[in-house]
Amino acid sequence: MLKVILVDDEIQIRKGLNWKVDWEEEGFVIVGEASNGKEALQVIKEEMPDLVLTDVRMPVMDGMQLVKALSAEYPDIKVIVLSGYSDFEYVRSSLVEGVKDYLLKPVDPEELTSALRKSKSEIEAEKQRKMESERMNQFHAEEMREQYLLHLVKDEWAGMNISAERLSQLNLDVLGEDVDVQFITVEIRSRDREQVRELFLPFKMLCRELSYEHEGILSFYDTSYPNLIHFLSHHHSGENQVPHFVQKLQESVNTYLNLETVIGLGKAVRGLSQLKNGYISALLSWSQSSADTASQLIDGSAITQTVEFNEDTEWKLSNSIEQGDFETFKKHLLTTLDECDLHSVMSYSFASSRVLFMLESIARKYDLYTDDMKKKMWNCQLGIWELTSRDRAKAELLELAGMIAVKVSETRRSSNGTAIVENVRKYMDRHYADEISLTSLADQFHINSAYLSEMFKEQVGQNFTDYLVNLRMDKARSLLMDEQLKIIEIAHLVGYSNSGYFSTVFKKRFGLKPIDYRRSMTMDKGENR
Repeated sequence: MLKVILVDDEIQIRKGLNWKVDWEEEGFVIVGEASNGKEALQVIKEEMPDLVLTDVRMPVMDGMQLVKALSAEYPDIKVIVLSGYSDFEYVRSSLVEGVKDYLLKPVDPEELTSALRKSKSEIEAEKQRKMESERMNQFHAEEMREQYLLHLVKDEWAGMNISAERLSQLNLDVLGEDVDVQFITVEIRSRDREQVRELFLPFKMLCRELSYEHEGILSFYDTSYPNLIHFLSHHHSGENQVPHFVQKLQESVNTYLNLETVIGLGKAVRGLSQLKNGYISALLSWSQSSADTASQLIDGSAITQTVEFNEDTEWKLSNSIEQGDFETFKKHLLTTLDECDLHSVMSYSFASSRVLFMLESIARKYDLYTDDMKKKMWNCQLGIWELTSRDRAKAELLELAGMIAVKVSETRRSSNGTAIVENVRKYMDRHYADEISLTSLADQFHINSAYLSEMFKEQVGQNFTDYLVNLRMDKARSLLMDEQLKIIEIAHLVGYSNSGYFSTVFKKRFGLKPIDYRRSMTMDKGENR
């Protein structure tokens, strides 16, 4: 039911409006009355109605003053003005101030009913648009959070700026250095494989809904593992909610989808630098499940890796690949895996998975992540998960690395640096909202920053900073078309933590502040109707 407030200084008129229409049948409920505009504002503040019916001539604050106040403070509230014949011109001149309709007094029941139905249609249409817009905004925010989370758990960290402000904007600020997090990997199974395929999207949506219901749980999807959904749980309060959540997840999937779940629990880790380890441990736990279609829970939270795979090791491996020095890569890889081999099978698989993550990151960075490359990586991943054939895993990693090294070397040695600049540009197109700089990209691509700056300007036609600003501003301009997005939200979405600075940069680019640019777009739309 839509909420209505009646405003008139004559109580008899308010009573008359009450019985002239079957309000409930028309989809309305009268939630308050007032004798002047000032009283009305107080009632409106308490009740937040959808529609206000107001007289024009009233003491203290008249109807037109009320309309102006509503237009400024509550622009979504619709207003129907009741006026005498002598006030007709006065009311008509005020329609632009927020009045959607007017009725002559004494009010005719049929005209009142018609006006209510018209207002109801507009209100419901606007609520539907707002709901769809909010849902889309939420979807965009979730997509950006998911992409950034995957960036943290899978990509190289060389040169990356992990901004606390960026984490906060994406609601990932819980991933602090003093917070324990645990990853959960989930697969749905059934004897009917077609049923699993058909129900994967509902399963994905169910997982997202469950994560909303449990504070401290985030869900995400990794295209490298198309049949799995992953969760990240943070134990900020010290309370481990994973056991309860896992039970709820199993029950929900079984109840709503009639499917079984295979769940792998990773070890708890602390700090951003340990996210990869936590994620891999969940995947390794899941990989140890049996082929049975019955529900399974594999708890790997107690497993420890006796060999530490640190960022220095990863940098040495990635740098040798990108410099085209495959023999150095092979030497570092074999040394690392041989050391793991002396300890445990799980340590070997863990280190191999870290190397595979690194190779995938390099392949994506240099635009080598083709369908054929995905298949080779998947086969390599299966070999790692088998645990029984370490030689196979080692051989497949070396083969994969060799293939990538050749392709990367071809790119980096291309004439005039065209290919490497194109890869950098594509990286910027994907990560424009992140904290990227010329120095961080030079570190990411293992090249000198001055050389990259010179090549970029020569190949793209503008320097790095101008390209990034223009990229962000063009994206901001398209986001301004969505009137439900606040300016500060758009600033965050395109990589600016300070909305004031964002507005300054936007005005310099387009000649108008974002809010004025949006108004001009709205006016243009109105003229074209």
